[in-house]
Amino acid sequence: MPTEEKPYRVYRGGRTKGKVPLERPERARPDPNGRKPREPKIRRPRRRWGWKRRLGVGLLVLLVLATVWGIAGYLSFRNGVEKANARLDKSVPPVLANQNGFLLSKPTTMLLLGRDHENTDQRVGLNNSDSVMILRTDPSRHRLVYLSIPRDLRVPIPGHGEDRINAAFPIGGAALTIRTIQNLTGLEINHVMIVDFRSFKNLIDNVGGIDVNVPAPILSNKFDCPYSASRCARWQGYRFNKGTQHMNGQRALIYSRIRENRLNPADSDITRGLRQQAVIRAVMAKLLGFGTALNLPFNGNSLLNPLTTDLSAWQFIQLGWVLKRAGQKNAVHCRLGGTATSIGGASVLVGNEDNLSVVQMVTGRAAPQPPRPGSGQYGPGCVVGNRQFR
Repeated sequence: MPTEEKPYRVYRGGRTKGKVPLERPERARPDPNGRKPREPKIRRPRRRWGWKRRLGVGLLVLLVLATVWGIAGYLSFRNGVEKANARLDKSVPPVLANQNGFLLSKPTTMLLLGRDHENTDQRVGLNNSDSVMILRTDPSRHRLVYLSIPRDLRVPIPGHGEDRINAAFPIGGAALTIRTIQNLTGLEINHVMIVDFRSFKNLIDNVGGIDVNVPAPILSNKFDCPYSASRCARWQGYRFNKGTQHMNGQRALIYSRIRENRLNPADSDITRGLRQQAVIRAVMAKLLGFGTALNLPFNGNSLLNPLTTDLSAWQFIQLGWVLKRAGQKNAVHCRLGGTATSIGGASVLVGNEDNLSVVQMVTGRAAPQPPRPGSGQYGPGCVVGNRQFR
């Protein structure tokens, strides 16, 4: 019987005779417990993220981080503001005029007072307000107006007769100072901020220093010499060149305290007050700026230690936005003034009718005008932008 050749199959090692194997589906082994076997899982291949998805996720993460950072910064800043509110005397809020609406949309008038407890000049009392300035904002017109009031201006102090305006603070605190200025100018004061120059330098260092425009070269008299006794004997005094300068806290404090400029004998307490106010304006601009906001979670609580105010945290934010939108380029700088004289052995300024005209310029009822020719170094008036009083 002929031998029949059987089909063969192929495998890796070659071929072999035998029946052709049929493909059969794999059977799941029966479960000894009698349970039905599960269907095999089919794994889908993973898709790589495209750049759009990566960008979207990255933006979402940044948004979450920015939100957390903002909330932490606001809470820290609000805690510092609440401490600044607690330092305000309880007699102050009743004499302040009500803020009609938000600072973002309505004009507001703020009184800025500067005190320097470390100043040992005999003409300055321990608790006097060295710097007196009014800030008036008008958001609808993007207008900022600063009104400087000389500390030696002789004015009626309610219930205490006539005296220099800086005497109101040691007599009756900020409340009496507000009433005195309201009676003098007719302006309603909505808010108050008191700056303590003793700890002001720490605030300036915390915000990274400030930029101040020095209008003329300065060589001060010898005060608070930082060197040894032998070197102080040869030391000429503090020098400041003309132009915009970046100052740390100590440098800015010295600039604010200079009472005598040996390069310009015409300098007086008026110019000293203007220097202090320039420092305060620079600090406010830096304090309410974007760079400071980034560090609020770390120093927001301690940042306002030199300040005493009635402003809430939300009002601070509104004020910062108003100052940023208005800018300093077209800000109006005004000052009250008068004639220098001596009363009772004290040097004072006696005001005149030009001060009333200046108030009209502050409120926008009259165009800003510089001091009248011949009115002297204490002449009342207003200048715009970076122009200087002459």
